[in-house]
Amino acid sequence: MATVRRIVCLANSRKLNGRCIAGRQWVDGRPGEWLRPVSARVGQEVSEYERQYEDGSDPRVLDVIDVPVLSPCPKDYQTENWVLDPEHYWVKAGRLSWFDLPSLVDPVAPLWLDGNSTHSGINDRIALDAADSVTDSLRLIRVDSLQLRVFKPGEAFGNNKRRVQACFSHADEEYALWVTDPGFERRYLAKLDGDYGIGECYLTISLGEPYQGACYKLVAAIIADDG
Repeated sequence: MATVRRIVCLANSRKLNGRCIAGRQWVDGRPGEWLRPVSARVGQEVSEYERQYEDGSDPRVLDVIDVPVLSPCPKDYQTENWVLDPEHYWVKAGRLSWFDLPSLVDPVAPLWLDGNSTHSGINDRIALDAADSVTDSLRLIRVDSLQLRVFKPGEAFGNNKRRVQACFSHADEEYALWVTDPGFERRYLAKLDGDYGIGECYLTISLGEPYQGACYKLVAAIIADDG
């Protein structure tokens, strides 16, 4: 039987053929633990059908949502996972603003384990054997200055696909992580290759699924001040 968990949506990011939805539980107007609704499929991505409101619209970051879930299903370091109930609509119960974000951020600390970088990234992955010590996979952080870089990371190897990378400082460490926020991806892939300054913003960082012996730190949401 489904139970309802109310969350503040802090990510609606690209994942396989669907999305990764995540947020902090919202109890009596206060933030609680992180929760990631997942499907029962192998990849656990959430389809459009499974995450939609009754009017067919898609949840947005900062929506307060009542999500029907069936049971917790922690998976390695992704301890926040709950299997969703695909037979019920999600219900929008409200919406927060930019000014509510300070109450939602996690304590300032390095993003899990640092010191492992890919060719194009900085502190962007954790070896799976080291990830055994990691007990969570979601963080909301505030950064003073974000730079988005649009480029072709695989051009030297014959891959001309362009990607968007987030570069920022946090807890005295430097990071360059891939962006999976679909709105910011579309907006910046429409621009020329180059570096673009965003300024102050909040970032939802997620540890993705294991891939080739590592798990990767991804920018699942970029929340900038629209006002």
